[in-house]
Amino acid sequence: MTEVNSPPRLGGWARFVTARPRLSLLVALVLTALAVVAGSGVADRLGSGGWEDPTAQSTYATKALEREFPASQPNLLLLVDSGSASVDDPAVTAEAARLTARLTAERGVIGVGSYWQTKSPSLRAKDGHEALIAAHITGDEKAMSNTLDRIAPALRGTHGPVRVKIGGIVAVRHEIQTTIQEDLARAEMIALPVTLLLLVMVFGSAIAALLPLGIGIVAILGTNAVLRGLTEFTDVSVFAMNLTTALGLGLAIDYALFIVRRFREELSTGAEPLTAIATTLRTAGRTVLFSALTVAVSLAAMLVFPMYFLRSFAYAGIAVVLLAAAAALILLPAALLLLGHRVNSLDLRRLFRRGRPARASGEEGTAWARTASLVMRRAPFFALATTAVLVLLGLPFLGVKFGTADDRQLPSGAESHVVQQDIRDGFPGNPGGTLEVLAEGRATPAQYTAYKAGISRLPEVVRVDGPVVQGDSAYFTVLPKGEAVGDTAQRLVGDLRATDAPFTTEVTGTAAVLVDSKHAIASRLPWAVALITVVTLLLVFLLTGSVVIPLQAVLLNALSLTAMFGAVVWVFQDGHLSGLLGFTSTGSIETTLPVLMFCVAFGLSMDYGVFLLSRIKEEYDRTGDHNQAVRHGLQRTGGLITAAAVILAVVMVAIGTSRIANTKMLGLGIALAVLMDAMIVRSLLVPAVMKLTGRATWWAPGWLRKLHERFGLSEAGENPPRGAGNCATSHDEPADNNGDGSLNESGGVRAIR
Repeated sequence: MTEVNSPPRLGGWARFVTARPRLSLLVALVLTALAVVAGSGVADRLGSGGWEDPTAQSTYATKALEREFPASQPNLLLLVDSGSASVDDPAVTAEAARLTARLTAERGVIGVGSYWQTKSPSLRAKDGHEALIAAHITGDEKAMSNTLDRIAPALRGTHGPVRVKIGGIVAVRHEIQTTIQEDLARAEMIALPVTLLLLVMVFGSAIAALLPLGIGIVAILGTNAVLRGLTEFTDVSVFAMNLTTALGLGLAIDYALFIVRRFREELSTGAEPLTAIATTLRTAGRTVLFSALTVAVSLAAMLVFPMYFLRSFAYAGIAVVLLAAAAALILLPAALLLLGHRVNSLDLRRLFRRGRPARASGEEGTAWARTASLVMRRAPFFALATTAVLVLLGLPFLGVKFGTADDRQLPSGAESHVVQQDIRDGFPGNPGGTLEVLAEGRATPAQYTAYKAGISRLPEVVRVDGPVVQGDSAYFTVLPKGEAVGDTAQRLVGDLRATDAPFTTEVTGTAAVLVDSKHAIASRLPWAVALITVVTLLLVFLLTGSVVIPLQAVLLNALSLTAMFGAVVWVFQDGHLSGLLGFTSTGSIETTLPVLMFCVAFGLSMDYGVFLLSRIKEEYDRTGDHNQAVRHGLQRTGGLITAAAVILAVVMVAIGTSRIANTKMLGLGIALAVLMDAMIVRSLLVPAVMKLTGRATWWAPGWLRKLHERFGLSEAGENPPRGAGNCATSHDEPADNNGDGSLNESGGVRAIR
């Protein structure tokens, strides 16, 4: 490759991103500063709910009851502890009356009631030393949170002979939101220095190591600004901020690793910086673009679901993926052009190489070449063994039980968790497990009585209270047998909805919300899977020109997720390791989480799949030798994928240190999926399967082959005849990673490996 030839090979995109590199970086700096301003305070505008289907019957009934019968839907609970005295003690009764009156007078609080007013046994603890004051805070999530912040300090604590703790849905959600913000700040403090250390180990050069972090920070800050803008139009979950941080760092590092590695590789062959940038964008740049599209499509599939919890992750994920890719393809080339050979400066690994001989050129890639050769020699064994292990690890998921998110997401010492647990353990009946039946339409007392008698005879019913009538509406409270969201309660929801009545009825309650959420997910899940599958097949076909490889990619990616799903059930549902990891097992998995984890983990797996397949495709186009192409692809990308996976896993584990159980599950589960995909599927299963399919791997019918020749894209940016050796750069010899600190084609992960 000579400098004379580089100007003609400088593509339009390379000319665009390298025309004014200093101006590009200055504009990026200004936009990032604006993003900081625009995204400030975004966490305070995010919601902590969104697990329910907004179009479901239970959601309609809940809102109607909140509007017409606010006392039926208390979202604030004061747990009044009388100590050694009885709650019926005169001094306790008098203090409780003062607290009730004070709460009634607060702005934004309605439907206040207490044990001392109603003498309801369900509001008095079985030991007689605790009782409840219930109320409903009005407004949206932001207004309710503000009201709680205003009134809680005066209500919480010791009041004469009683001590008050605050619970209820509003308190739980507020504490979740506050905890997530604190945990996210701690996760960033853990992830950033560890990530920087790993990048230095990978690149050697401190300068090169800082570039991926810079791209990640730009992506995170930009996404926060996008989320802040979205809160003006729609609800966004506070949990999405965790994904923003994880994917912002993880994908930016992935993309920057790939681009910086290729750039340094080109420099090591003697190319000038401008020519190296052109080749990098034509090769690694195309791979990054394909990878970003596949990840974005996987995350976009969550938009088909109505729950804003899932949709929020799609908003955050798509934004951060596109921003990370844009920064990697625009800002990073500009920075690399300005740095030139100085990208290899400050090689910190030389401090540890003193007194030891340097490795020979290409030595680091030979381990991956030997691995590929071994796997392909024993392809049937490795294919069957790895598949069997992955299936075995996924077996616990067959026993999954779906439930709803509640206060047990919080640490056991959180005030609202303590209150709700005291109610579960110490109060009679089935607190939080009742179902409400809203009756709308004019009816006579006799009709209400007949309906109540009818539902009382249902086999799953313990007791029916009501009706409470107001105008043309009324509601009944139904106590089911068994657990609040158990199979019995879920069957009762269906029976209540199927019971004939002379008026319109809608059923709500915890079990009803779960039934509706499961139905919403089950009815839309095929569409989400179809979207991911079809678009992934199309993108991988455009990359490879094969019909077989896209099918392999989808199936092996799905197989790589089995360990994650098995671990989710074994650890978080069944409670194994709960003491070590510090969470409370509820005996179920929140309904939306498997969908979220599938979309995120599948996208990240395709990210690594594209990196590997693009290099295999490039070598196959160059030589026409299938086995050599597979061996070469693993040799060139094995270290890179391992490094990227380890770094992303570090970020996800940092997120997994959260005190919120669902966030812990998300972080640790995806970290496991990423490591299994990189170290088992990409390293063992993919080369074994490709060896078994042989040259048939590249088969496509004639009309599709012509379609690919016209519209397809390869990493080399062209479709050279097989064996012609006319790709842009063949790189027959590995790059030197010793004398000048440049990264070799194995990904330079000697220290990690």
